[in-house]
Order: sequence, then C-alpha cells, then structure tokens
Amino acid sequence: MAEMKPIPERGEIPQEYTWNPADMFPTDEAWQAEYDAVKTLGERISGYAGHLGESAKTLYEFVELEQETGTRLGALMRYSSLRQDEDTRVAKYQAMYGKAMSLYVELAGSLAFATPEILKIPDEKLEQFYREEPGLELYRRYFRIIQDKREHTLTDAEEKLLSAAGEMAQAPEDISSKLENADLTFPDATDGQGNAVPLSNGSFVPTQMSEDRALRRSAYEKYYDVFGSVKNTVAALLSAEAKQRQFFSSARKYESPLAAAVAETRVPPAVYHNLIDTVGANLDKLHRYVRLRKKLLGLDEMHMYDIYAPMVSGVDNTIPYEKAKDIVLEAVAPLGKDYQDILRQAFANRWIDVWENVGKRSGGYMSGAVVHPYILLNHKDDLESMFTLVHELGHAVHSYLSNKVQPPVYRDYVIFVAEVASTCNEALLMEHLLGRTTDKKERAHLINHFLEQFKGTLYRQTMFAEFELKMGEYTAQGTPLTAELLCQEYRALNEKYYGPDMISDERIALEWARIPHFYYNYYVYQYATGYSAAIALSRRILKEGESAVKDYLAFLSGGCSQDPIDLLRMAGVDMASPKPVQDALDLFDTLLDEMETLTEG
Repeated sequence: MAEMKPIPERGEIPQEYTWNPADMFPTDEAWQAEYDAVKTLGERISGYAGHLGESAKTLYEFVELEQETGTRLGALMRYSSLRQDEDTRVAKYQAMYGKAMSLYVELAGSLAFATPEILKIPDEKLEQFYREEPGLELYRRYFRIIQDKREHTLTDAEEKLLSAAGEMAQAPEDISSKLENADLTFPDATDGQGNAVPLSNGSFVPTQMSEDRALRRSAYEKYYDVFGSVKNTVAALLSAEAKQRQFFSSARKYESPLAAAVAETRVPPAVYHNLIDTVGANLDKLHRYVRLRKKLLGLDEMHMYDIYAPMVSGVDNTIPYEKAKDIVLEAVAPLGKDYQDILRQAFANRWIDVWENVGKRSGGYMSGAVVHPYILLNHKDDLESMFTLVHELGHAVHSYLSNKVQPPVYRDYVIFVAEVASTCNEALLMEHLLGRTTDKKERAHLINHFLEQFKGTLYRQTMFAEFELKMGEYTAQGTPLTAELLCQEYRALNEKYYGPDMISDERIALEWARIPHFYYNYYVYQYATGYSAAIALSRRILKEGESAVKDYLAFLSGGCSQDPIDLLRMAGVDMASPKPVQDALDLFDTLLDEMETLTEG
C-alpha cells in the first residue's frame, strides 16, 4: 500500500479548508447565551397546555412559538455537533453537544401535550380557526399530518411517558457505537510481502479495495474474527433494538414497526416491499456481475474479500481537490448557472471542512443549518473523494433551497427524498466523466465505479432492508434474535444475492454485527429507492433539459411541503411504482454489457 502521510492536527489545516461555525454563533459564549435563552422557552411552552383549543389566536401563538423553538434549538445542536466533530477528543464540545441533546429531550417533553390537544379540536372548529386567524392557514398541512396520526396518538400522560423513554430507547445504538468505535481493537493484518498493516474500523474497507489479495484476505479474516468474539453481545443489542421498535409501534397501535417507521415519512409500506420484490426479481444481473468480476480478477474462487477489489487497474486515480471542484462545477452545468453559483458559494465561503485531522469524525456528511449548509469531508484527492464531494453538495443545495423557499414548518425534507439530490449529482458527474473520455481503460475504470455504486447502493442496501425486515418479523413472532439465527439468516441472504459464483463463508455471516444502519429504524431501503429515483431524474435532466431542470429545482425547493411521493412525481418520477427501480436495474445490465465489451481479450 502507498506510504501514508502523517495526519495533521486541527490547527495545522489552513483556515480556507475548514468550515466556519461562527456563521451560526460568533463564539462559544454566544452559544451559551442562546442555550440559556432557549432553555426558558420550555416554561412558555408549558403555559399553553390545556389551552390550544380555546381560540384561534392562542393556537396560532403556540404554533409560532413551537417553530421558533425548533429553529433555535436546531442551531444549538448543529453548532455543538460541528464543533465536536472537528476534534472528538475535545471534552468541552462533547459536553456542549450533550447539553444540547438533553435540552432537546427536555423541550420535547414540554411539547408532549400538543399533539393530543390538537387532535381534540373538532374539524369544524379548526376550520373556524382558519377563518378567524389567517396566519393559521400556513399550518393547514401541518395540522392535517397530526390529524392523520389520530388513531396512533395516546393520552397526554402516555405521550409524556413515551417521550421521556425516547432517550432510553437510543441505548442499543449508543452501546453498539461505543463497542465498535471505542472498545473493539483489531490485530494487524498482513500484506503479500509479510508486512504488518494496522487494522481498524476506518481502515477495513480500504484494505478490501487493495489489489493485494493476501492483504484483503488477512484483513477480512482478522476483522470478522473480532466481531465473532462479541457476536452474542451484538446480537443482544440488535434484539433490544428490535424489541424497542416493537414496543413503541405496538403502544401507538401500528400494524408493525415498519408501518410505524414509514408513517413518519408518509411513505406507503408497499414502496418498501416493491423495492425488495423488484430487486429480488433481478438478482440474475448481480450474479452476472459477480461472474464478470471473478473473470476479470482471474480467480478460481470468488470470496467476499474480493468484492471491493478494483476490476480495472493501472489507471491514475489522483484528482487534487482544486481540480475536483472544477470538474464538479462542469458536471452540474446541466442544472444551470444558479445551481452552479450555490456551489461556488460553498467553495468560497467556508461551508466545507475538507481535510482529515487528528480526532476528526470520519466519513462525510451535510448538516443543513439555516444560515447555510455545512459539509464534513475527509478528502483524499482521488475519484472516490470527488464523488463524495459532489454527493454532499447535492444534499447542500437541497437544504439551501428548501431553507430559502419554505417557511420553518416545511423546511426539513424527509429522509425518503434525502438521498435523491446527492445521488442525482453523482449520476451527472459520472455521465460527465464518461462523456469526456474515449480511452478504453479509463472508460472501463469509470464504469467499474458506476457498477460499484449500483452494487453497493441498489443491491446491497436492499439486502440490508430485507434482513432488517426479517429481524422485525422474528421479533413480532416472539422468536429470540440469537447470534446463531442472525448468522443463519444473513448468510442465506448473502448466498441469494451474490449467487453461486460467490463463496459465502462463515465470516460473512457475521457482517450484520458491523452494520450501524441496523439501528436506524428501517432507514437503509431509502438509499436504494433514492438511488433509483436519482438515476431516473438525472437521465431526464440530460434528455429533456430546461423543463426537467425546472421541475427538479422545484423538487429541491419543496422541503416537506408535500408528501415525498408527490414531490418526486412533481420532479418526474413515480416511486409508488416499481418502474424507476426496474429502469435503474436495466441500466446496470447495460453497463455490464459495455464493461464486458471494453475488457474483452
């Protein structure tokens, strides 16, 4: 592997490559002053308890206060989270974030009376309120969403109890995170020359992408052996996660934990099942991909530690950050100058924290603050990092436009549409890169990356979704989620998805133990649906031009002003139908055709 440069301390990073939290709060002292002020809002909120149905004026005043509280609390949480993630070793910012989270729980408890009270207001009286107080008309959709939860809303006391239990319900995820990221240690892997290579959660995937098969195998075996040593503990945590979902969904009289989860984003459960069914009917394409990978790698046996290795080698993967910015701007040109100008603001005005430093949170994300979005990267000057950059910028523009166009009550788009804007950007970048080259090897290198996105997002995340569904079904039946059962189910799914040319061994049966998304309450399916929608939208934008762009920008500006399925229909894609998923899978098949042609002989 290439020689690793020392990771710099935070203070060694040039300021222009760091984000600027001062755009939210100029100092930590200003944050503390706002914290103290927001804390007093709980008493004001509680003063409305028992009075929401008295008059239109009272209801309007309350809902305005509720929205103000949410906006101000969001800023407190984002600032402390950003400062904590700059260097996770700094106790001051850990404490600030902990205070913000505790305040969130406290204020959520103060607000627990609101939904039951609003539900007690008769529909005809609410209509009268709209006539008496025109300002309430803005909140008509907001109240309708609450009314739709009438049969799932409990008494005031019960709601307060469930709200108080919310922090406790986070325990399985919190404990799993601490176990995996803080307590588990891994022995060194060994490369093909007999050298020791440090192994960690952060370095595991890079080892699996190495061209050194001995390193891949060594890292794979040692990594999963560690998880095997704690499999019963992790199984108990996953069981606790599934049980708390079952408890909360039953308490609220939902048919299942899945029904409860998708109700929060107003997505029909059929969308989840359509995805699994459509992908399941197209596993022959993934099996074909595995056969091609096995052939191109020249392997007699294909193991799971071979699934990330590059199928095309010898292509320069170096793309300096400044060049990556230019390429990204060119790639999103089909979305118009106004879209590009938002990206230019992000680059010029320190919305992005670019480089890794000691103690910095790993990975990448976007945080959609009202002042402007913030993006965390750990950029590496390579193709993968350029795709991460364009991905997070897609999220950023989505948040920027929704925050700019929508009132506070409708600013925050739901998770179901969150991955669409980011992945659409990735698809546009891929089409741009493919359009710039005729070199067979470079083109094969890019298509390899495109195929990896399909495999990792559309197929793999659907496999996760199917596993998560099985977890919920077993729990509902009262079947304990033992390590033995989880390994058995996971291995069977791995064999089903990757097919007969892949050896699904005992270690891959343990992969469930390292996936944090299994604690995210039926979240992962949205990566796959979002990817399918994004592929459809990117192709429409490139084919139809201005009219498609207009629809797409309206979608990005929509926040949660409509249900997610309706927002996507407005942009030109119907996710209530299996067609976008099928179309994306057909494109995967076409890309396999080209990859086979490019790598013949």
